[in-house]
Amino acid sequence: GANFRRDKGGSVTLVIRPARPGDAPEAALLLEAAYAPWRARLADLPDVASGVDTEIARGPAWIAEADGRLAGIAIAEARDGIMHLANLAVAPDAGGRGIGSALVRAVEAATARRGISKMRLATHALMEGNVDFYERLGWRETGRDGNKVLMARHLPSADEGG
Repeated sequence: GANFRRDKGGSVTLVIRPARPGDAPEAALLLEAAYAPWRARLADLPDVASGVDTEIARGPAWIAEADGRLAGIAIAEARDGIMHLANLAVAPDAGGRGIGSALVRAVEAATARRGISKMRLATHALMEGNVDFYERLGWRETGRDGNKVLMARHLPSADEGG
């Protein structure tokens, strides 16, 4: 589906769509760029870009295009009746425009359409702002494991009015 947002600089067209295998090379570059500032400071940050072609092929994964160019990616994995948000990244020059939030909402909507009501993710404790970002979107912290912050979101089912 397409989402349209306005930013301070005028109108921006934001399209969220399923990722395709051909998106993998550009998506890997976006992931490297998005995580580069963190990689310099966090020695235990896992490699986020290698294997993105396999993750896109396995799916589900979504691409955000802003003004016709790749601006973000979300990669998830359904396992044991739970949708795991494995990766979320926005291009460094596209931050603060609602792209990350739009991607999370797209993943949540697709998860609900699959009949899955539980979502989980893990983020790095030292990546400032991440926990607050997810909490603003309705996620809650469920625990910590070393530098990992574990978070969950319960999606309302159709019979709960959501």
